[in-house]
Formats: sequence, C-alpha cells, structure tokens
Amino acid sequence: MSDPTRPAGPKIVAIANQKGGVGKTTTAINLAAALVEEGRRVLIVDTDPQGNASTGLGIEAEQRTHTTYDLLLEDAPLQEVIRPTSIDGLLIAPATTDLSSADIEMVSTEKRSFLLHDALRQPAIDDYRLDYVLIDCPPALGLLTVNAMVAAHSVLVPLQSEFFALEGLSQLMLTVRELRQSANPGLRIEGVVLTMADRRNNLSQQVENDARAYLGDLVFQTVIPRNVRLSEAPSFAMPVLEYDPASKGSQAYRALAREMLKSKVPATA
Repeated sequence: MSDPTRPAGPKIVAIANQKGGVGKTTTAINLAAALVEEGRRVLIVDTDPQGNASTGLGIEAEQRTHTTYDLLLEDAPLQEVIRPTSIDGLLIAPATTDLSSADIEMVSTEKRSFLLHDALRQPAIDDYRLDYVLIDCPPALGLLTVNAMVAAHSVLVPLQSEFFALEGLSQLMLTVRELRQSANPGLRIEGVVLTMADRRNNLSQQVENDARAYLGDLVFQTVIPRNVRLSEAPSFAMPVLEYDPASKGSQAYRALAREMLKSKVPATA
C-alpha cells in the first residue's frame, strides 16, 4: 500500500560512497526487498559497471539486452530497460560492463549531468506505480555518480565500520553541496547507515561513536551488522530477506526500511 502522504512520483535515492566494499549494493538489494515487504513498489537502477545488483537479483549477463547504458546514452525507453525480478514489486534496470566507458562518452554530451534525471522522468515511469527508485552507484565520484545525484531527491551513504571510514566522507559531502548549488538545489542527505559492524569490536564501536558525534542525526539508528547470511545471499541471487528471513542481516534491513519510511526528506522534483 502506497503512502498517501508521499508526493506523486517515486522518491529517488542515490546510494553512494566513492569507497568500494562498503555495502552499497548489499544495501540497494536488501533495503529494496525490505521496502517491498512494507508494501512499496521499488526500482533499483544499477549504475555500477560491475553489475553486482543485477547479478544479485538473478539477472544473468546474457539476459541484459538493454541496460542503463542504453538509458543514459542511447535514449532507450524505460520499457526496454526495466525488468521484473523474482520478487513481486521489485524491478531492476540492469547494468553491464558497457558502463565502464560511459563516463568518457558522457563528457561530450551537452546535458551530461542530467541524462539519468531525464531518463527517470519519462512519462512511462508512472506506469510502474513506483514508490521508490534506489540508484546503486559505482565506487567513484565520476559522471555516473553525479548523474545519480542529479537525478535523486536524496543520497543514502553506507559507511563501513572500519578505520579511516570517515576520511572520504568530506569529499562526498562536498560533492553533494556543489551539486545543490548548481544542478540539483533540492538534493539532501537521506542519511548515513553504518555497515559491516561488529559491536563486540572496540573499533566498530569507536567508528559508530565518531560518526554520531560528527554527523549527529544524519546517522540512522539502525546499524547493519557483519553477517554471514548477508555475504552468502548474493551467490544464490536473492536478497538476504528471502535467503534467510530470520537472520540478523534481514532484521537490520527491515529496521532500516522502517526508519527510511519515516524520513522527513521530501521527494520533490
């Protein structure tokens, strides 16, 4: 059941951090699945050339005849790119390694920062009756991530609970601030979610304390634990909520979804 208080059109959230291995794709897949459990319809847009979100939802490489590359650089209609997954209510725009050259190819395009923004605002988007679009970004602050942030209403930042976790965050925040001043005045930080945490570990606890001291209410109360089931689920091409619904990873992403549904960050143009 859709939220009657939410503005028309889906809320678009870019899941971004220029560091690799922090849980962006894991968060995209499992947060989407948790939102679907809450009755929302969700589209994941895979903008990572590695295509891990696509693989993690069972879309084999040979099935990806039309991808986000076509959406960005070939003016492909959404209907050609968006595919259903095995989970009712969860859709995906898949990616392949073709996206590896997209940053270079987009440089010569006049509206290079707005390609994804315009693609996700095709009239056909209404046909999917989406509540959320989650954009899985590559581990870089290049044009693909900029496109995601220009297209989005907000940015969700997974932050791994490890030493140096906060070091790269200032550059990401600076990018958000610059885009707010230029291309997307409405862009907000949805929040920072701590991932791969082990609260028995002093370092994990210290990172969490530092993040909350530095970022305050921007940090979600939910913390995603380091969990074997979360690591295993992608090899079975399913979210952890399907693979092991009772696992700590599943419980954490359900809690994150519930927190996000209470978000005060607006979904406006």
